[in-house]
Amino acid sequence: MGAILLKNIVLDGQVSDVFIDGGIIRGIVRAGEPVPGGDMVSGVEVVDCSGKAAVPGFVNMHTHAAMSLMRGVGEDLVFSDWIDRIWDVESKIDEEAVYWGTKVACVEMLKTGTTTFNDHYWFPEAGQLAAAEMGLRPVSSYVAIDRNDPDEAEREKEQIQKMYERSLSWPGLSTFAAGFHAIYSVTEDMIVWTSEFAKKHGLKVHFHLSETRKEVEDSMRKYGLSPVQYLDRLGVLGPDAIAAHTLWLSEEDIEILGRRKVNCVHNINSNLKLASGYRFLYNELRDAGANVCIGTDGCASSNNLDMLEAMKTSAIVQKAWRDDPSAMPLDELMDMATANGARALGLDSGRLVEGASADILIVNMENTFFLSPGSFLANFIYSAHSDCIDSVICNGRFLMKGRAVKGENEIIAQAKRILKKL
Repeated sequence: MGAILLKNIVLDGQVSDVFIDGGIIRGIVRAGEPVPGGDMVSGVEVVDCSGKAAVPGFVNMHTHAAMSLMRGVGEDLVFSDWIDRIWDVESKIDEEAVYWGTKVACVEMLKTGTTTFNDHYWFPEAGQLAAAEMGLRPVSSYVAIDRNDPDEAEREKEQIQKMYERSLSWPGLSTFAAGFHAIYSVTEDMIVWTSEFAKKHGLKVHFHLSETRKEVEDSMRKYGLSPVQYLDRLGVLGPDAIAAHTLWLSEEDIEILGRRKVNCVHNINSNLKLASGYRFLYNELRDAGANVCIGTDGCASSNNLDMLEAMKTSAIVQKAWRDDPSAMPLDELMDMATANGARALGLDSGRLVEGASADILIVNMENTFFLSPGSFLANFIYSAHSDCIDSVICNGRFLMKGRAVKGENEIIAQAKRILKKL
């Protein structure tokens, strides 16, 4: 892994030089000043970044990457019909489809600035291998879904155990997580077992929670508890829990999620498109102590993996329904897409400071969107599109330079072949 010197790049409003070595940001100085220790490293790649800015790589905290092959398969359907359609298509998915579908997702994530993604899908070994070969940081969970069948639950437990053992030798930056689908598709025994397995092995546990009004109403009828209260009773909720959606919440739910320091993932475009809801209680969750992050969900519901789009939509919808233009301010919005996700996953990325992992987006400001002398973040999030992201560095390596991703044409060709089979 070679050293890189980014010269004349705007970082936090100041033109700087950023020195990267061994996958770590080793030095940040004013442009033209000597970088401490930089002269001791040979073979440094020097990149002139004049007219460009640096921001942390995005952390997509909830997605189903291989669903990049499933865009448009269930349009204009209510959630219950949509998920039946998705499960029908997924019954034909195999490891090869997940491998190439994840590669397609990685190309798209690189072109839209994601360096780390928290995946929640089938055949996680194939998915993480695809991501590792592309150089990204995947957290790949085995998604337990026994469809309330105790016999299937036993088979799922065996598979999670085997996958965890195999994950100990996964390549690159891949990390394994435990996961289950949701309380309506998984037995109580399976949920408890998965949570306890995660705690035993120091893993994150990733699941859908309170995504729809129907999920909450069904839970109240069945258990006399909301989904949040139910999982809290089972001992699932804690700082290693990653709860996707958390959309339909009571005051008690919010208090529990905050007290347990749960990582709550907002997936605005998916929620809007499936008409699951739009009143995400960001202020309340933040103030209660939950760690609030952003995800795109999978392409079968959100149709793309563009975190910048998800950030803008999250903010403008929040401002609209609260009738408060100050809601979800820019600095918090940026943290939701970067530092908060890194913290949830236990990573030392998400901020561009000395000693942090070198996961960096290089943003081209030589265009109409950045002409305004106003806030860089305002121009980046509200005005620009993700094609302003010129280059991407992950773990100190260029994975995209000048918007070119290695192997993109081959990946698209292979994806077309898989789609014919599906």
